Amino acid sequence: MSEDRSNQPAETQGETASEASSSESGGAGVSLFGTLSDRLGSLGGGSGSGSSGGSDGGSGSGSSGGSDGGSGSGSSGGSDGGSGSVSSGGSDGGSDGGSRGDDPFTRRVNPLITNRPWTIVAVFLLLTGVFLGGALAGGAGQEAGADQFTEDTEAYEAFEDMQENFDRGDRSSGGTSAQLFITDDRNVLSEQSLLRMLEFQDRIENDGDLRVVSSTSPASLVATQLDPSATTPEEQYRAVDRASQRQLDEAIATADETSGLPVSTDFTRSSASANVAQIAVTYDTPPMAETGDYANLQFETQDLANEIDGFDTDDNVVIFGDAILEEETLQLLGDTSIVVFPAAIILILFFLLVAYRDPIDLGLGLVALVMTMIWTFGFMGFAQIPFSDSLITVFPLLLAVGIDFGIHIINRYREERTTGVPIGEAMQITTGQLTTALLIVTLTTVFSFGANLLSDMTRDFGIVAASGIIFTFLIFGVFLPAGKVGFDRLREGTRFPEFGSTPLGSEQSFLGRVLPVGVHIARVVPVLFLVSMLVIGASAAAYGTGVDTEFDDEAFFPDEERMEQYESLPEPFSAGDYTFLTVLDHLEEDFEQGLEGSVTVYIEDPGLRDDNALRELDQALQNPPDAFESDGREADADSLIDTIEAQAAADPAFDATVTRYDSSGDEIPDRELDAVYDALFDAAPDETADRMTTDRSATRIDIQVDVDAEQDEAVAAATEVANEMTLDATATGQLVLFETVIEQTTDSSITSLFVAFVLTIVFLVLSYWWLEGRAIYGVINLIPVLLAVALLAGSMRVFDIPLSPINAPILSVSIGLGVDYTVHLMHRFVDEYEERDDTHEALLVTVQGTGGALTGSMLTTVCGLGVLYLALIPLIMEFGLLLALGVFYAWFTSILVLPSVVIVWDRLEQRYGELEWFPSATA
Repeated sequence: MSEDRSNQPAETQGETASEASSSESGGAGVSLFGTLSDRLGSLGGGSGSGSSGGSDGGSGSGSSGGSDGGSGSGSSGGSDGGSGSVSSGGSDGGSDGGSRGDDPFTRRVNPLITNRPWTIVAVFLLLTGVFLGGALAGGAGQEAGADQFTEDTEAYEAFEDMQENFDRGDRSSGGTSAQLFITDDRNVLSEQSLLRMLEFQDRIENDGDLRVVSSTSPASLVATQLDPSATTPEEQYRAVDRASQRQLDEAIATADETSGLPVSTDFTRSSASANVAQIAVTYDTPPMAETGDYANLQFETQDLANEIDGFDTDDNVVIFGDAILEEETLQLLGDTSIVVFPAAIILILFFLLVAYRDPIDLGLGLVALVMTMIWTFGFMGFAQIPFSDSLITVFPLLLAVGIDFGIHIINRYREERTTGVPIGEAMQITTGQLTTALLIVTLTTVFSFGANLLSDMTRDFGIVAASGIIFTFLIFGVFLPAGKVGFDRLREGTRFPEFGSTPLGSEQSFLGRVLPVGVHIARVVPVLFLVSMLVIGASAAAYGTGVDTEFDDEAFFPDEERMEQYESLPEPFSAGDYTFLTVLDHLEEDFEQGLEGSVTVYIEDPGLRDDNALRELDQALQNPPDAFESDGREADADSLIDTIEAQAAADPAFDATVTRYDSSGDEIPDRELDAVYDALFDAAPDETADRMTTDRSATRIDIQVDVDAEQDEAVAAATEVANEMTLDATATGQLVLFETVIEQTTDSSITSLFVAFVLTIVFLVLSYWWLEGRAIYGVINLIPVLLAVALLAGSMRVFDIPLSPINAPILSVSIGLGVDYTVHLMHRFVDEYEERDDTHEALLVTVQGTGGALTGSMLTTVCGLGVLYLALIPLIMEFGLLLALGVFYAWFTSILVLPSVVIVWDRLEQRYGELEWFPSATA
């Protein structure tokens, strides 16, 4: 690259004298932009290209001169007597430093990097301050949990409408609830246990600070059968206390028959015994109360339970509620962070220290990584993009790419410095050669990330990841080289030690002897090895098509084995106390239901006032699908009809109203329904409002799901019920929303993978065609990438990792990660091949030089970010494993498979001529 050196310091002015030596180091081959140099060199009075120098006295340049007539190297001298360098350049550009990367971006930026490095550093630090302001402003806040993935669907809209109409625990009106699970291996329905429950209920309902408005337990239901006039826990306690055992047994059987006792499935009416009971507690909280307020009430309830003789929250009592669940989810993040993040930081620092082996270089690399994070967070703030679970994965990906870029820049710079090339010239050669590769990597990665814009669910991920990778390119492609030049000039001539300055993968190093194994294989059996790897890849891809897609609340919960591992750690790393695992065990084993045990059919239709409306609600529950709990003929459900039947059984006046408007005698009113609804609202306003809106336009049916039913089966059954109704009905509820997310995740993964593949191959082919005149180079790049993606898909199934909204982008993103590795190798190979015209020798130099940097990057990323596999939260754990595997496969296929691809291509061209589909762009 030619540039005006008149204002450069003395050290820089003397750099041109040694430029020719760079061609002998094997590291200054032709840039991808070198093929454009003949055109660029003729503009203005710049240095000449190839065999001729500039017309205005500039020195000859190996590839192309700049437009300002600076000195060059690697070619013959200028036509007007300018001094030529040692080695002669060919007509299409030799190996040199001055002309490297003579594209518009590099031509403008490289002089600034070497001439005004501290100005660049200052500008980037100033921009970092601006982005830091955006990051601290918070932007659109945070989103967490499953809700962030379920929006913008018909089921979600129905769910929102239903919540607005029926959820009395809504924050605008206040209110929340909790459940206590009481365990007694002898009999939780014994008189003593029933009295304990009622004593507990009396204590919490009379404690004003707890704001308890009601509570229900097996004991209160049994007491109501013994004495219907007993309405308070104190009165119910007396009713149970004075009852005989026979009376208790009869009351227990009757209560279960009429109301259904909330006890474990081992209960039988004949034995009147069970092992586990539930107590439901409802609180009257202030409007707009925070989750922390709800949780405090529930924890205070737990403390009060410990004061009851025979109740012990460390043994036989556990409390559970949505607020506690949210608090424990945050606690999971904290317990994960205190173990995983320090481990990740230590491992990243260790491998970066091994890769850089110099405190200045290490510091620059770390500062650049931190700046990348700040810029990305700042962009999110300015763009009003909320931070959510799906964006957690962006930052490890940016770290992976940033680590790779940084190690490549420093390693390539050291290759030039070891040959005696001065600081500024060495960095010009480095950035001239690598900027094009980094730019190709950046744009292809932007395509792989940006492919997620097609899905509503992953759109924010695509925007943030694509922006972040552009920031990574600018920071590591401009700021890092400028900082390196600035600091090296400061310490040049001083006694400040350099510690380690040799490049990774040099011939004398261990890596230099090990990395060429792929080249040796390619020299002996390239076709056999390549075919074998392609067969393995195709098999892995076919096997990977069987990967499951899962998503529910339990996806955020660790299993018991992982919890035990964390609990065994010493303080402060040991995990805190959690209740959700105990609650899940109770629900699944004692009550035979999941955390979400029902689906909802939401009906919003003015036709609910028509005479046949209630009969249609009843018919919807007859002969239910196998996925629903039932007595064989009718689904186990809560509906408006149940409210009518319960009130008719307890209220003779309302029973008379039902009889009056029931023409068929089946106890389901079928005429003058407005009159029935009026009477029902008057007799039981709260219970009715829980099932029907006051304008009589909406109702809901909650159907219990069979414990053995799969989520998709339950959702399909609910959808079938809704579709068969003539009323306007929609299947909704958490299970339906989760299943919707699963469908979107699958569609999103397939679509983004296809789009990323198409955009990447088109871009690579066109880029190499335009820059090198060889479109085939783009195809060669992509073969190892596709193999890496196939291996990753197969590994997902091997490790039983389902697709989820968190890891859905991983397959399309893996294309970007793969291109990151193959482009560096292919770009370096093209340079070395043009210089040597010996395929095997060019591959050997490439793998030893660039392969060393790739290996350092791979080890740092795999070990530093793969430590996420130690996380408590399964979604993060799985993503850590997939990220580590994706990076490893990208490295593996680049180092081992790409050489064989190149050799096979070379043999085909030797036999059939150049493999091109359209004329060279550089002709």
